[in-house]
Amino acid sequence: MSRIGVKPVSIPSGVTVKTEGSRVNVSGPKGELSWTAPSFIGIEVVDNEVRVSRTGEEKFVRAMHGTARSLIANMVKGVHDGFERRLEIQGVGFRAQLQGRNLTMSLGYSHPINYTVPEGVTVTVTDGVKISVSSADKQKVGQVSTQIRSYFPAEPYKGKGIRYADEQVRRKAGKTVA
Repeated sequence: MSRIGVKPVSIPSGVTVKTEGSRVNVSGPKGELSWTAPSFIGIEVVDNEVRVSRTGEEKFVRAMHGTARSLIANMVKGVHDGFERRLEIQGVGFRAQLQGRNLTMSLGYSHPINYTVPEGVTVTVTDGVKISVSSADKQKVGQVSTQIRSYFPAEPYKGKGIRYADEQVRRKAGKTVA
């Protein structure tokens, strides 16, 4: 039995969860999300809780039981509270600025890096070096922040680059003259 899959997801006030067959629609103050569950996963809303069940005992079905419950819990939390990921830019002359839906970053290359922020995601830049990515969809927040970080990940010698705010970069010693 899945330890995660059997736990019900409580629905906070202000959030509505509707099921139409295998489709789950969650709406709340931060937005609206929907997801289509596989056919072997059953979803029902009972007494202000979402309960997830499965129809088989195959390994993949058991694995998807917990995954489906986690996805629904993330949807409920996302439309109620939202998700946020913070990034920091470190390096002399490294900075970012937001122009409409375009994030322009100067990262030491001969050209600026332009990144178009997808719909449903909010990006804010403070002090030119602190980037905040937020949305109701946890997967989009992770994807956008990973794409932004991939343009210049923090390097281990001087620590320059883009890092997550809670990330610890392991520093290496440089060359020494003998």
